[in-house]
Amino acid sequence: MQTKVIRITDPIETEAHLNEAADILRSGGLVVFPTETVYGLGGNGLSQEAAEKIYAAKGRPSNNPLIIHVHDPAEADKYAFAGDLYDRLAAAFMPGPLTVILPKRDNIPYATTGGLETVAVRCPDHPVAHALLAVCDFPVAAPSANLSGSPSPTCADHVISDLTGRVDMIIDGGQCEIGLESTIVKIDHDKEGEYLTLLRPGAITCDALTCVCERVIIANAVLEQLKEGERPLSPGMMYKHYAPKIPLVLLDGDPADVLAFLQKEQKDKSCAILCYLEEMPQLKDENLFLVGARDDLVTQAHTLFSLLREADKTSASIIYAHLPPRDGLGLALYNRLIRAAAHTVKNI
Repeated sequence: MQTKVIRITDPIETEAHLNEAADILRSGGLVVFPTETVYGLGGNGLSQEAAEKIYAAKGRPSNNPLIIHVHDPAEADKYAFAGDLYDRLAAAFMPGPLTVILPKRDNIPYATTGGLETVAVRCPDHPVAHALLAVCDFPVAAPSANLSGSPSPTCADHVISDLTGRVDMIIDGGQCEIGLESTIVKIDHDKEGEYLTLLRPGAITCDALTCVCERVIIANAVLEQLKEGERPLSPGMMYKHYAPKIPLVLLDGDPADVLAFLQKEQKDKSCAILCYLEEMPQLKDENLFLVGARDDLVTQAHTLFSLLREADKTSASIIYAHLPPRDGLGLALYNRLIRAAAHTVKNI
């Protein structure tokens, strides 16, 4: 397949390119586009054939559900059974890095939902994504635009490396602002009423969600492995995901002890390290990748996937990174890293 790469910085000035991209999607083709979280691999969300092409292009299991992207949060009701809590979430966080899982309508094929009776809905807050969706008269199904299991793409170069020859068009819209995929919640009910189940943490944190819905329950799969035979209810729930090819090990322990361990490892073996700013002066500048200051979780989220890809290009035999905290944005970092490391944690 011939892949066309176009650069869009101002959607108004490049309307012809957006119309071309929409025509590709409308005819069943695949278009990669930027969002504020990561790049998305888009296909027509109403087409079973387009969903199958997405799975094939990524090498992704077909039981791993896709997210549909809409231009306006109110469009969710065309494709899903929304309701008051969805409307309140949309008013608070959309457009933005939030995905809500809702009961699907019949016009969404099971190929898009991974065979589930629910569909994940998102309205991205990125000028290029927003403009592309505005000229589409259908929702765009789009997982992250990477080969399945590898670190998600936060710039067009990552996509070009992974998917050239597998998609029709790549829209280069620059660096993604956030760097981690959207928060995913499912609206659930019990005898006490409605509540949210957090299936994938992201930039919209638990504390932020509780401002809209008092009860937010964190799914076991956020921190743990799926049980044998358990189906993923949302993207990003697989045992190993976001992973470099070189084995990744997460380090947990007192900062001074972890630093001493890293210093010893640099002497004894070829390793790559995703390190904090505070550690850099005390480590050899060899296969050293700065994720940000220890307490700067926003920068760590922004740099994580890009640095995992860079570390993977080295000749190191192992990659080390810190085990993040489990609160606030740290929960999203923990969730991504624990999967990237296939739950491999070394206690120092």
